[in-house]
Amino acid sequence: MTGGSLGLRSGSYGSLQHLQNSSFHFQPQYVGRKPSKMLPSGAREKEKIFPLRCRFLCSTRVGMLILVVFASLVFLSGFSTVSKDAQESNSVSITQHQHISQIPYEIGEFGQDLPYIFPGIEVEQKDVEGTTTGSGENNRHQPPPAFHHLCENFAFPPPPPPNRKRIGPRPCPVCYLPVKQAMASIPSSSSPSPLLKQLNYVHEENPIKTEPHGGSEFGGYPSLKQRNDSYDIKESMTVHCGFVTGSKPGHHTGFDIDEADLKELEQPHEVIVASAIFGNYDVIQDPQNISRAAIKNIPFYMFIDEETEAYIKKKNSSALVSSNRIGLWRIILVHNIPYTDARRNGKVVNPRPIKQAYKNYLYSIPKLLLHRIFPNVRYSIWIDGKLQLLVDPYQVLERFLWRQNASLAISRHYTRFDVFEEAEANKAGGKYDNVSIDYQIEFYKKEGLTPYSEAKLPITSDVPEGCVIVKEHIPITNLFTCLWFNEVDRFTSRDQLSFAIVRDKIMAKVDWKIDMFLDCERRNFVYQAYHKDVLDHMSPPPPVVHPPPLIRPPARDGVIPGNRRGAVIPENMAGRTPARKNPPKRGRGGERRSGSRRHRRVGPGFRDNNSI
Repeated sequence: MTGGSLGLRSGSYGSLQHLQNSSFHFQPQYVGRKPSKMLPSGAREKEKIFPLRCRFLCSTRVGMLILVVFASLVFLSGFSTVSKDAQESNSVSITQHQHISQIPYEIGEFGQDLPYIFPGIEVEQKDVEGTTTGSGENNRHQPPPAFHHLCENFAFPPPPPPNRKRIGPRPCPVCYLPVKQAMASIPSSSSPSPLLKQLNYVHEENPIKTEPHGGSEFGGYPSLKQRNDSYDIKESMTVHCGFVTGSKPGHHTGFDIDEADLKELEQPHEVIVASAIFGNYDVIQDPQNISRAAIKNIPFYMFIDEETEAYIKKKNSSALVSSNRIGLWRIILVHNIPYTDARRNGKVVNPRPIKQAYKNYLYSIPKLLLHRIFPNVRYSIWIDGKLQLLVDPYQVLERFLWRQNASLAISRHYTRFDVFEEAEANKAGGKYDNVSIDYQIEFYKKEGLTPYSEAKLPITSDVPEGCVIVKEHIPITNLFTCLWFNEVDRFTSRDQLSFAIVRDKIMAKVDWKIDMFLDCERRNFVYQAYHKDVLDHMSPPPPVVHPPPLIRPPARDGVIPGNRRGAVIPENMAGRTPARKNPPKRGRGGERRSGSRRHRRVGPGFRDNNSI
């Protein structure tokens, strides 16, 4: 589908455009006239010959031949038009469904020095690669035809019609580059970090809590003054960012990791994919449609706690013994889990929100602090444990980071755009205790947080769907996730409530933005499953039972076949087929009225049962 094909019918459907541009034109029909007496003799002879020509053309065989030639010309003309439309839209239609059947590519099939492409951001119509000449003209470098971007003419299709059977959010088409071209689009250098060039982290062996809302020991209990100073962005900064105690993240800091695994996490990687499951809360989802190049170059890490490990070993004792892998996931076991006190559990009565709030705090550590766990990684894709990745990571990075010239991408919430509405929805759903949510919102209101409106454009939403984060690890994005984690650690575990205040404070200081793509686009490359506790309480579908074929058993002595009660009948009736009982006749007492007009048709050999 091309951008210009929407709303314009193809010439193969008999449009006006086809009739005007086609090489075949209808010729006007000639009508024979009687020969005029005023014409000369030569003209009269021509008038005599003309009816003979018409009679010859109107013969059956010649007429059929003309019709066949005419139909052939019309078919060839329409087929050529359809072929042109198909050639123009073929490249985009393939990439729309690239995640369904992805052709894997080996890394050795193409060179590493291929040029990469940075198309301009479509919203601002800015040319990223353009260079300004002395005359002020913008000369954009045109890539070779072999690397022509297949998605530059992709037009977002209209939403599907409403369906009563499926009323929830749905995925929408997304145009991905093939893996080969997506890998060739990897930038040769990191994106610039505005103003901030060096980011350091607070290290303290024995942090002391000085304020009632100062966070946790894992986060270092930052004071309110330290929190406010962290938004004063400078060229070099030192901020709280978890893992305060210990020599390095994962080593006697809380959220501890085995030494062998720490060495692996410190290895340099271009791209990683990470997820986590704590408290046996979800079922591990193996990624699908991953290319051989991604399997070879991109590690997939799954963080689990000891409770989840015990469940996995119970289900499959040999799953984690040999290589610590389940499918593509490399399993990383975490010890000494922080946030075990009741205050961090949300103070709610319903046991499920207690467990969910507790898990949200645990998820926020690897979700927002991946740059601390992986200090030598360039790009990361975080997906929640309930999600299944359906698209190659190179394609996801190219679509949501490199093509948009962004350093951090996250999807919007599918229905809510305002933080205040999100807070009310969390209270109504029992996600956290109402007092803590109200305290957090009132605190943000005093800092200048306002309801979302069109005045905030080009910002499209204040509420993210934070289950997927696509990120480039540079100082400004690392600062953002550090400060976002500090808000989650200081207030509630509902990270949707603190996203907008951190983003707005940073954007007020530096020229930086976050790409917030549509939720339906997120659902295109991840499948969202149910949490494990929901699956455990769901009743299994009833089994399909096919009834056995009806086979009448042979008659036994004294028992009528098909008689459920097994009544015994006299011996003289045994083995006989029971007589069919006639239905009772209409009228009183089963007798017909004498004056009835209805008469039964009596055929030969008919015998009335009532006759003597």
